[in-house]
Amino acid sequence: MPVQFFFIALLPSQQIQKEVLAFKQYAASHFGSSGALRSPAHLTLFSPFSWPLERLPELEVCLRQAAAQERSFELELKNFNCFPPRVIFVDVVPSPALHVLHRHLQQRLKESLGLESEGRPDFHPHLTVAFKDLKRSIFPEAWAHFASIQYERRFCADELALLEHRPEGWVVVGRFEFVPQLCK
Repeated sequence: MPVQFFFIALLPSQQIQKEVLAFKQYAASHFGSSGALRSPAHLTLFSPFSWPLERLPELEVCLRQAAAQERSFELELKNFNCFPPRVIFVDVVPSPALHVLHRHLQQRLKESLGLESEGRPDFHPHLTVAFKDLKRSIFPEAWAHFASIQYERRFCADELALLEHRPEGWVVVGRFEFVPQLCK
């Protein structure tokens, strides 16, 4: 039974994705950290997990049902933050709606499919710019650069995205819409 790796995320607007891609490209060309280029700009809700390909329809049904229980909401991005000594990211302003979505998704996946997230136990939403391939010796210079940038954006979180790991990187293979609600 073939198994593949997936993760579940929120994707920002296309414009924000382009802007974050430019930050990732800068991190790659100036600081040698290209790992973040292997996925689109995203906010991870459920960390990578293995799943049998023959059971993919079951996973998709679960995500469609989970999304149908959620309302779209606005998220705000503000400046940069880091997990020293290697990871730099666009920071997400704390959002009660986002934390509720995260908790609901974790519960549904566990109850419906027996899936439990193997990621960090705490939930710190972010959009990665420089990944774990950033050398410790270069981190201070990279962090000084990104810490000096003012970056503020808003987007409407209106769907879950299912991403699959492929040889070229992480690819969106499914989108599951929330109940529409006007974002500011």
